[in-house]
Amino acid sequence: MGDIQVKWMDKSTFIKTEIQKESVGIPVGVDKEIQEVQDIMKTCLSKDCKSSCMPHIKSVLLFGNSGTGKTMIANYLASASKANTVSISAPDLYSIQSNSIEENIKKSFRNAIENSPSVIIIDEIDVLCPQRSSRLNDSEKRIVSTLLLQLDGLKYIENVFIIATTSKPDSIDPSFRRCGRLDREIEIPTPSPASRKAILAQLLSKVSNDVDQQNLHNVALKTHGFVGADLVSLFSLAGLNAAKRSPDEKIGVEDFYCALKQVRPSAMREVQIEVPNVKWSDIGGQERLKLILKQSIEWPLKHPESFLRLGVTPPKGVLMFGPPGCSKTMIAKALATESGLNFLSIKGPELFSKWVGESERAVREVFRKARQVAPSIIFFDEIDALGGERSSGSTSSVQERVLAQLLTELDGITSLSDVTIVAATNRPDRIDKALLRPGRLDRMVYVPLPDENTRREIFKIRFTKMPVLVDIDTLVKRTEGYSGAEITAICNEAAMMALEESLDSQIVEEKHFDGALHLVQARTPASMIKMFDEYLKN
Repeated sequence: MGDIQVKWMDKSTFIKTEIQKESVGIPVGVDKEIQEVQDIMKTCLSKDCKSSCMPHIKSVLLFGNSGTGKTMIANYLASASKANTVSISAPDLYSIQSNSIEENIKKSFRNAIENSPSVIIIDEIDVLCPQRSSRLNDSEKRIVSTLLLQLDGLKYIENVFIIATTSKPDSIDPSFRRCGRLDREIEIPTPSPASRKAILAQLLSKVSNDVDQQNLHNVALKTHGFVGADLVSLFSLAGLNAAKRSPDEKIGVEDFYCALKQVRPSAMREVQIEVPNVKWSDIGGQERLKLILKQSIEWPLKHPESFLRLGVTPPKGVLMFGPPGCSKTMIAKALATESGLNFLSIKGPELFSKWVGESERAVREVFRKARQVAPSIIFFDEIDALGGERSSGSTSSVQERVLAQLLTELDGITSLSDVTIVAATNRPDRIDKALLRPGRLDRMVYVPLPDENTRREIFKIRFTKMPVLVDIDTLVKRTEGYSGAEITAICNEAAMMALEESLDSQIVEEKHFDGALHLVQARTPASMIKMFDEYLKN
């Protein structure tokens, strides 16, 4: 079959080309997925296809996070097949008049059939076939119907194969995701550490650098959740850092570490929080809690052979409970900083929506993103709002559905490998017991009001940045029953009183702390402490 020539036409006319092999990059780290599609394509595009009585898979849907290389893989597969290629870019089609889109789709399929064997690449197919609903206008519904008819028309046409790509498979109309239309769905995963190293090595092979294999391995380990596009951005920024020193400077590992401070995984952009630079040393006391979190999250990653040797399964989740203001959220932020893992922070009430099914979808989306960027941490603040006890009369049907979805994700068929749940609450008695069994929130840690030593540590940490003339031991005794947040408030209030006296104040004195102690009172009632004590006994 002769090559399809490139023709420059009017914008309203679809342009078909044959992709030249030398212009297509070879994807790295997806050998298994490429081999699977190639095996399918060989059967469909084989000369013996017509004589075979076996049914053939005639289309695949490549799905995965944006930037994983789906379009690059599709182009490579089409090029490697030696078949003629017809490319349909959904966003480009929508840049022309809507009444021409249907005709261009028909023309594309007709060209593929006339020039078979051929491969049709439909990039971002979700744009062309969104779920049909009242929100679609008549023109959009006609486009969906046209594409369905064209796919059905290929049922008895030989030597035409379809590769579709999407980053939003759930947005595609369900009528497409069945046998005879999009026969096979193959996920293009987020690169593993080994794949990330291979991608970075391929990028570095084209430039002058002094990054050895060990340093490259270390950079790959620090790029949790990065897709190919993110690694290209990281590489470009590292190159820019080197060029700032000198145009002829080699790229070094320090350039990558500097770039890592600015480049974040694509999948985290919608849900990431700005993690402040909070370290364990910034939190006074709570040594037992810090150790438990390290055991649950850092140890399995840094010492997996020890867990494997003793047959220990790392905890899946940790629940921190205690009075308000006792640094539960701050500890979670320190964990994010110290571990260097991707950190998804969710407040329980944020997931609720007035639309039926949206709250459950939001829970699924959180866990999906966590799996994509694993190893990762999901932090649920105020988890009692999500996992309220189902027997409670105040629990709504929405809360029950969200809890059911949360339990499904924790126990799901899709493994939560390298994803750890950290949750915090002031009301553990309101959490459904099903959440607290082993395999879900395995470890429960009480975060009490700070004791004498912890209060002293909190004051010392605060006073490293605040010049004071005061007896710490006196302050420690006078703040019994205060939470960590209230102690911080006392320090801030005392400093403000010093500034009220004079904006040129150089030191915060005891009289300022006396005034602050009168303003800031301990707000944790004895009844709450009693509730926690009883909960611990049970």
